[in-house]
Amino acid sequence: MLPKPRADLKPNTVEFERLPLVKPTGFREYDARWLFPEEINLIGLQCIGLGMATLFEQRGVPKRIVVGHDYRWYSSSVKQALINGLLAGGVEVHDIGLALSPMAYYAQFALDVEGVAMVTASHNDNGWTGIKMGLDRPLTFGPDEMSALKEIVLNGAFTASGAGKYIFVPDMAERYIAALADRPKLGRRLKVVAACGNGTAGAFAPQVLEAAGCEVIPLDVELDHSFPRYNPNPEDMEMLHAMAVAVLEHGADVGLGFDGDGDRCGVVDNEGNEIFADKVGVMLARDISAMHPNAKFVADVKSTGLFMTDPVLRANGAETVYWKTGHSYMKRHTHEIGALVGFEKSGHFFFQPPLGRGYDDGLVAALAVCDMLDRNPDKTMADLLRALPQTWQSPTMSPHCGDEIKYDVVDKVIAHYQALADQSAVIAGQKIKEVITVNGIRVVLEDGTWGLVRASSNKPELVVVVESPTSEANMRAIFADIDGQLAKHPEIGEYNQKI
Repeated sequence: MLPKPRADLKPNTVEFERLPLVKPTGFREYDARWLFPEEINLIGLQCIGLGMATLFEQRGVPKRIVVGHDYRWYSSSVKQALINGLLAGGVEVHDIGLALSPMAYYAQFALDVEGVAMVTASHNDNGWTGIKMGLDRPLTFGPDEMSALKEIVLNGAFTASGAGKYIFVPDMAERYIAALADRPKLGRRLKVVAACGNGTAGAFAPQVLEAAGCEVIPLDVELDHSFPRYNPNPEDMEMLHAMAVAVLEHGADVGLGFDGDGDRCGVVDNEGNEIFADKVGVMLARDISAMHPNAKFVADVKSTGLFMTDPVLRANGAETVYWKTGHSYMKRHTHEIGALVGFEKSGHFFFQPPLGRGYDDGLVAALAVCDMLDRNPDKTMADLLRALPQTWQSPTMSPHCGDEIKYDVVDKVIAHYQALADQSAVIAGQKIKEVITVNGIRVVLEDGTWGLVRASSNKPELVVVVESPTSEANMRAIFADIDGQLAKHPEIGEYNQKI
């Protein structure tokens, strides 16, 4: 059995080649993410595999797991080391090869396999690796499972043993594409920019959209793990700007952008307007609730207040619940309360039956956008956007803050604004109407202007979002107040972007 992992090993040393390295901070709330090889080595990844096998055994779950990897240069090696640990733990491994995260989730259903371990760092910078894990489809690990895995691995408490079984599945990509293409063709020939940021989605997204009946304009679909133009992150303005340029250049009906592992979708309209994913969610919720009266939706706390106030959603009897940000939290809550769709501002959308299988799939979301346009043949994407009540909204801003301290910093911010609310104090020219602390803090002012501060679940960052339904000035005012509070904490670094 492998020895207990250490956190202090350095590359290019004898110990690094003989002993497992696993940095504890790599175990996030629901994903696992490490810098490779500085924070985890290949022997450490074998420990993760053994730990998963042990966890499955402890939970009484059959030890059958789908494994896939994204297109980073080291992901195949990371996956192989993980597989070695799984096999040593007696797991039946179904290796689907190069894959998107939703392809791995689909494979759980297609192969009737309980578990998943998808090797991906999604849109993180090169140098990062990670694993998206699950033991109960269509769900992925939450804090309970991740904490249990962390304890097993860091303590070297591996109890699972015995020979596993390796099965290579050569055709899962074809089966996944065929499943998405098994639908009526669009009645409206849409010209679509498919932007992939040179990530793994470039190998699959254009084929799916073409099969649905779209004319596809490919943008950065060549697989290149150096991400030469920008990271494949459709929440980042750099990728959205590139999509907007391509849409205008080609006269496209819509731009659809996919992140590195294909579970998120970003949208640019036909006039080049970059639409944040929560606004796309409101547009889709309008479309879906017209066909499914009294539909229930879930939105994460970063999302626009329009889910609660939009008159069309109200007229359709739609109900929306706000929940914790994070694909695992959102996926689980959407499933547990029987909501039709969950919408996350990052672009993770969770379509439940009959619209989907419950997991986040950027291509399913893209097809939903195409279907919405198909059902509105006399309207453009820009028309549908203009039909929403106007709000002034920031992008998702992410100032650096170390994993070891970010939650303490957020706790201090929560305490500050909670005290102001208790005192009926005025900030940004208004009294505080409500504070929501389900995930960080969302401070809501009298006119509906709000600002959010939370800790990122998978990166050493904070997350800041602000919005106002009344004016850009009020949006900037609440951001200035929040930014002023954050400036009091020297441990917080630079923003990735600001309004």
